[in-house]
Amino acid sequence: MHSGRNFSIPEVLVWTWRDVVALLIIATIPTFCYEVLGCKWLALPWLPVALLGTAVAFVVGFKNNASYERTWEARKAWGSIVNGSRGWGIMIQDYISNRHAISPLSDEELKAIKQKFIYRHLAWLTALRYQLRESRPWEAIVKKHNAEYRKKYFRVEEQEGMSMEEALLQYLPADEVKLIMSKSNKAAYIISMQSAAIKDILHQGLIEDYRHMELEKMLVEFYSQQGVSERIKNFPYPRQYATVNLYFVKMFVLLIPLGMLKEFAALGENLVWLSIPFSALSAWIFTTMEKVGEASENPFEGSANDIPITQLSRSIEIDLKEMFGEGNIPEPLVPNKFKILL
Repeated sequence: MHSGRNFSIPEVLVWTWRDVVALLIIATIPTFCYEVLGCKWLALPWLPVALLGTAVAFVVGFKNNASYERTWEARKAWGSIVNGSRGWGIMIQDYISNRHAISPLSDEELKAIKQKFIYRHLAWLTALRYQLRESRPWEAIVKKHNAEYRKKYFRVEEQEGMSMEEALLQYLPADEVKLIMSKSNKAAYIISMQSAAIKDILHQGLIEDYRHMELEKMLVEFYSQQGVSERIKNFPYPRQYATVNLYFVKMFVLLIPLGMLKEFAALGENLVWLSIPFSALSAWIFTTMEKVGEASENPFEGSANDIPITQLSRSIEIDLKEMFGEGNIPEPLVPNKFKILL
């Protein structure tokens, strides 16, 4: 997530320079043919081109609205995960006690049990964010302009840092991590491990039925928010809409120079050459807006427009460890020098 006031001009140019070059070429060819080679038939009336531009603007706006909705839904899901994680912490802290215990435990033993629940929750967050950062064929991050931008301005920990297994070993013993890594949906399996552990402490009398149900409800809520995240991750913006949007923009980009030829030629001798920069500028607005929608439709792919799930997970870890008086509290993640936070 870009956390600055604006993307800088150099950042925008790194992201769109290929388009700028291509649009200048597209605008130059018909202008050269019209003015130098005398191909006056290339000029089109501006009215049909403008009507097409209006239609393209509606299509681009529809895609951008839908893409933003996907991003905002993802942010709401992770906001619920943050709130639920804090609730999970106080429930674990206050619910587990010797009040109904069959064989009362020492304070140190109770603390160790609570710590396992908290660390297993941190492992769930870790597994979930690693799963959400996995690549999908339809994601835009693989395109050259996005890859160049990321290489220059930021890195994604889940894709370029330690592996998921190494990250999980920070919170769980090796035998549990080995079992988790053998599962297809590792995050979902960790929640099932939490449920089994809750059942165990119920049988020990460390919680009673009511508290057991409340803790299970919280696990179901985590499953629900994981499901929302997975739905957004695994179901792309419908390809038919994305394809039509892209083709319409390309069609309009090709027609803009043809529509501007007569308009600038009528202004005076040699002013027809001004159609090149103005055609390129007009087309750049549409191609960039199309890219903005494309960059927003996959909020977990590892771009500068992502939901900052790594930072949110770190924030949860800090809150829970402070709640339980842990000593190994990590530093909060802050934006890098380019104001990008993941």
